[in-house]
Amino acid sequence: MEDKTKKIIIFSTAYFPFVGGAEVAVKEITDRILDVEFDMITARLERKLPKFERIGNINVYRVGFGCPVIDKCYLAFCGYRIAGKLQKEKKYQAIWAVMASYGGLAALSFKKRNKNIPFLLTLQEGDDFKHINNRAFLVRNKFRDIFRQANYIQTISNYLADWGKGMGAACPIEVVPNGVDFNKFSIFNFQFSINDFKKKLGISESEKVIITISRLVKKNGVGDLIKAMSQLRITNYELPVKLLICGIGEEEKKLKNLVKSLNIENKVLFLGHVPHNELPKYLAISDVFCRPSLSEGLGNVFLEAMAAGVPVVATPVGGIPDFLFDGSSAGSEQVTGWFCEVKNSASIAEKIKYILDQKNYASVKKAADNAKEMVERKYNWNGIAVKMKEIFTNL
Repeated sequence: MEDKTKKIIIFSTAYFPFVGGAEVAVKEITDRILDVEFDMITARLERKLPKFERIGNINVYRVGFGCPVIDKCYLAFCGYRIAGKLQKEKKYQAIWAVMASYGGLAALSFKKRNKNIPFLLTLQEGDDFKHINNRAFLVRNKFRDIFRQANYIQTISNYLADWGKGMGAACPIEVVPNGVDFNKFSIFNFQFSINDFKKKLGISESEKVIITISRLVKKNGVGDLIKAMSQLRITNYELPVKLLICGIGEEEKKLKNLVKSLNIENKVLFLGHVPHNELPKYLAISDVFCRPSLSEGLGNVFLEAMAAGVPVVATPVGGIPDFLFDGSSAGSEQVTGWFCEVKNSASIAEKIKYILDQKNYASVKKAADNAKEMVERKYNWNGIAVKMKEIFTNL
């Protein structure tokens, strides 16, 4: 009897246990589409990881030797061969490339050898486009072909949709954003003592908590946020605050040295990598979320902070204006957060001070409530999975 289950082959540079917005999105979507069989070709990246395992609703095939640089290149230029062997048995009806990266190059090679299989490209990129183009310089023609060969492009923001058009895509482009597990991040669902957790972290009851959840890389502007911490004063009164930095990355040492040079070591806690399922606890004790990004595809973590009811400060870059509306662009009924200027620590400090000032309590609460309602209505994974299934069906 013929198997009529739709089969889709996914190409992704990385996958769990490596977790970013794209990886979370793929898992949340595929876990909700149970009548489609998903296989994935991805880079191995660590020797301890098995070459095959099933994660959620995806059969994950890892290629490479456990060395990140080598494995990514191996995926880009040889990953299609593994997919070709699977194709003889599976007879895929769709190709899905998660981002125009190493996995996108592998998907392109597979598409060129299987021209009749429709090719879906998802754009989740958060880096500056100039940086992306510089990185792809040696394979620039192949890189552009990822966009040109796609039969359909799904992006997580209008910003990325414009990029797809600019890269020469001639196919339909649809914006379907990433989402949030709303119940997971809703503060009202927590059965733990906020005061006890703050005490465990060395935070006094009088201190206000500012949090950023970021890879410690230049594009996320964490250094600008640290500088803002030394400027949090109302007249001559220094606000009692703690900045929680959740994340690791190449700039960690530089950022710690910056904290030391500003003599604010008592105000900043570097918490290292915090597992995604632990993040709701940290948001639950926070009074402000801030990530003053230099570039951003969308930014799942902003939506997660909004779902937790935490007021958000962000820069008006990339896909952030899709969901953050501040007082300069919306009435009080629509405000969902506050924009600060890019690379401007004084502007960051000004917005944080506004949120923490008790006289602004009503307007801050209104904005946080607006943001929470918007996330629940527009950015829930169930609705997003339905939209993605429609794309898969119509390919």
